[in-house]
Amino acid sequence: MKKKIAFKTLGCRLNLFETDALISEFSKIDYQIVDFSDDADVYVVNTCTVTNQSDHKSKQVINQMKRLHPDSLKIVTGCMATHYKEQLEKSGKVDFVVDNDHKAAITSLVDAWAHGEVVTPDRFEKDLFGYEPAETTLHTRSLIKIQDGCNNFCSFCIIPKVRGRAVSRPAKDIYENIKQVIAFGYKEIILTGVNIGRYKDGNTDFERLVEQILEIPGDFRLRISSMEPDGFTESFFRLFSHSKLTPHLHLCLQSGSEDVLLKMRRMYTAGLFEEMANELRRRYPYFNLTTDIIVGFPGETEKDFSETIALAKRLQFGHIHTFKYSVRHGTKAEHMPDQVPEKEKTRRSEIIRRLSDEMKLQYRKSLIGKEQTVLVERFDEQDFAIGYGEHYVPVVIRQKGLKHNRFYTVTLEGMEMRDEPMLTGRVKVH
Repeated sequence: MKKKIAFKTLGCRLNLFETDALISEFSKIDYQIVDFSDDADVYVVNTCTVTNQSDHKSKQVINQMKRLHPDSLKIVTGCMATHYKEQLEKSGKVDFVVDNDHKAAITSLVDAWAHGEVVTPDRFEKDLFGYEPAETTLHTRSLIKIQDGCNNFCSFCIIPKVRGRAVSRPAKDIYENIKQVIAFGYKEIILTGVNIGRYKDGNTDFERLVEQILEIPGDFRLRISSMEPDGFTESFFRLFSHSKLTPHLHLCLQSGSEDVLLKMRRMYTAGLFEEMANELRRRYPYFNLTTDIIVGFPGETEKDFSETIALAKRLQFGHIHTFKYSVRHGTKAEHMPDQVPEKEKTRRSEIIRRLSDEMKLQYRKSLIGKEQTVLVERFDEQDFAIGYGEHYVPVVIRQKGLKHNRFYTVTLEGMEMRDEPMLTGRVKVH
């Protein structure tokens, strides 16, 4: 009988890419992928540690795994596994703790264990990019890892400690990976990494990499995931005029206060961020710009917070992912004075969430009457197709008989509320 393996992924798209790659590799060696709530021989938790809440969620999943599946092989990997490796190994709750450097070797580790070998993760070589192109995943889109690590050392961030210094994947490997997943049938490619804007392989920087990817033949579109606003040139803005590159970008603001950004050690100003956002909107009026905002950073005054609100209102983001500042041991911000009370962080966070909901609704309403190229990802209980348009907005196509993983040009006619506001429409008749 096939052995069964289950995965739980927490955190960022980089974790999602790495889980997808592992799922594909286990499928190739005849493992059955099952839901994390089902019985399995092996469980893998890919953790996050970016905030205290992330740690709490990861610990909850680990404790649940230990309680419900005491006799299964239990593996913890990801950023929390890197940051708290020794503590997790001593806890007795898991069999293997695999840091990020060795994550790509999990398939080999489990296979060796299944054959009765006595192994440890450190036996395998470190390899940040040692993942085969993923043919079998849990998603319609294909995530492509182009970079890992970060050299920015923001005062609040622990990522350089758990992901290491910035390193870029060879461009030729990226091109080959993309060609393979296109051959597998994937229609949407997402570039991911920790700080992808700093990509550099020889003479190939991020902009050149994207240009070359867009020239790869095939029926696909390209999406850029989260980026740092380190300053863009004319050539970067020009990239979005290509029909294959989607007009959506998650650009991390964190704060609209110049004083707070300086304390955070961010590599840009609020003014520069606003200039970049305005230039994107000037060139591409319905460009969907989404962002991250941290509230309650040490020393953030009511004036600082008001500046963040004002900038967000001027830029009209399509969505804001809000974080309450979380103390991370080993960061400069841990020892900063004027820590903001938790109750005040919660208040500010709720204000941002309400503002985000208003702006999201307004942005999506502005698209009614226009067209979107929708990639069908799933079907609802009425057999209506659901997918995302090029602007990364969810669309319900109120027609039956459409096909999964197929592009359709859809005329947007209205909106309905499900888990979130979703645009509705019908396939354009040519």
